[in-house]
Amino acid sequence: MNRREFLTKSAGTLAVTLTGVSTTARSHAATGDDRHPNILIIMADDLGYSDIGRYGSEIATPNLDSLARDGCTFTHAYNAARCCPSRAALLTGLHPHQAGMGAMTSPPDRVVPEGPYQGYLNRNCMTLAEALKTAGYRTYMSGKWHVGAARENWPRQRGFDRYFGLISGASSYWEILPEERDVRTMALDDDVYVPSGDTFYMTDAFTDHAVQFLKEHDTSTSPFLLYLAYTAPHWPLHAWEQDIAKYRDRYLSGWDALREERYKRQLDLGIIAPKWKLSPRDEQVPAWGSVTNKEDWALRMAVYAAMIDRMDQGIGRVLQTLLETGAEDNTLVLFLSDNGGCHEDLNKKTFNKPGSKPGERGSYVAYERPWANASNTPFRMFKHWVHEGGIATPMLARWPAGSAKRTQPLSDVVHITDIMATCLDLAGVEYPKTYNGNALHPLVGKSVAPLLRGKSREGHARLCWEHQGNCAIREGDWKLVIPARGAWELYNLADDRTELTNLVEKDAKRAARMHTAWMQWADENGVKIPDEARNLSSAPA
Repeated sequence: MNRREFLTKSAGTLAVTLTGVSTTARSHAATGDDRHPNILIIMADDLGYSDIGRYGSEIATPNLDSLARDGCTFTHAYNAARCCPSRAALLTGLHPHQAGMGAMTSPPDRVVPEGPYQGYLNRNCMTLAEALKTAGYRTYMSGKWHVGAARENWPRQRGFDRYFGLISGASSYWEILPEERDVRTMALDDDVYVPSGDTFYMTDAFTDHAVQFLKEHDTSTSPFLLYLAYTAPHWPLHAWEQDIAKYRDRYLSGWDALREERYKRQLDLGIIAPKWKLSPRDEQVPAWGSVTNKEDWALRMAVYAAMIDRMDQGIGRVLQTLLETGAEDNTLVLFLSDNGGCHEDLNKKTFNKPGSKPGERGSYVAYERPWANASNTPFRMFKHWVHEGGIATPMLARWPAGSAKRTQPLSDVVHITDIMATCLDLAGVEYPKTYNGNALHPLVGKSVAPLLRGKSREGHARLCWEHQGNCAIREGDWKLVIPARGAWELYNLADDRTELTNLVEKDAKRAARMHTAWMQWADENGVKIPDEARNLSSAPA
């Protein structure tokens, strides 16, 4: 059944209702049954694959590293290539297009046609918060929402009991600039929140409210869901001076040396296979030796590192609160990033004040393509693209009461849609066919709970992506991928996960089968199929 046929089915013809499937789960959760853990999901913003210690970084991330030490490290986890689609997939367990978030959010005052690209969560999906509430969970969120700008689509209208954060996308970490106020909104529950004072810093504020929500929660009466969605380390580059100082001279050796360092560390840590070669420096990135303004570039990366460092400090505070409140043992903690490192150049923006330095109030810059190339070590390409550099994410999981400690990284392929399925599985919630009178798309994600418990699971037969003309399909070890306005490429990821040897002509029959499967998926999900993607042998425009 394709998407159009699905949405024409009457919700009234579907027999299973939300209330009918949730009674058992709710009664178990109310008794504090340890089969229903508390759930803490932490999402970073624009964090590259190699940007934390467990994945090869030199940046100090001891708290995230502790999750890896005491839990599970996933080496083949995937997101949906960009902030809005990834957040929609995490919250709903569906392909972003099914949830109405195939691209980016739409402005709150603009009427847009309903459909896969409407720019806010539709009513044919159910959020993780809405689902867990049926099992007696209290639901909290602190951080970036970015899946619906209009008030009727804010977090409290989609199942969260408490909310603090940024409704829109990235923002100054020090304030909401006057120039940004038409597109940037913060909120506390249902009210607009305006930050003020010299001590406000976005990352710290998200941590503060997450800690507050945990301290106010009574775990003796109900489990909780806390979704902590940082904007760090998304541009603009803003950080406290004491954090920048730790890294001020660290990056004067440049991005070429950093990529080599991280690649070696990844090999030593078992994150990547020795047969995967380090991808060449991006063709649009100059050799470090030819760069004249090295101090400015090094400072940008130092600020970026400081932003990750501060986020990790905040995560440490949250983990300490779990310990202090007695919730640590039965809390599943998941960490991941919404996409790969961000290549975007902000030189066209007017917010950066002349004479300001990266990191300080008044500046508004990014670390751009050269450092993003290092963030995504060993892969190529960036956020937006669906090559490995755009969609591969570090992913960590820890659940002392219920998961097995894994000393070796897990190479099972997992997808961001699996988070919803996993949480429902552990909470004892059966995914319904309808919610509030609306027919729901069937759940796409598959629970990773067996992997957490040291067992195996049947994975996805295939995974598909599309974002702004960048398209891909993965089946087993094989991946067919096309960049926007490009041509299809085929890779054997078991031998070549850095996507350096294109086999599309050598294995044309396999490529054709995979192309047919991707086209079917695209049609079923209302995907806008680029002209180049329709023909397997299209040449670059």
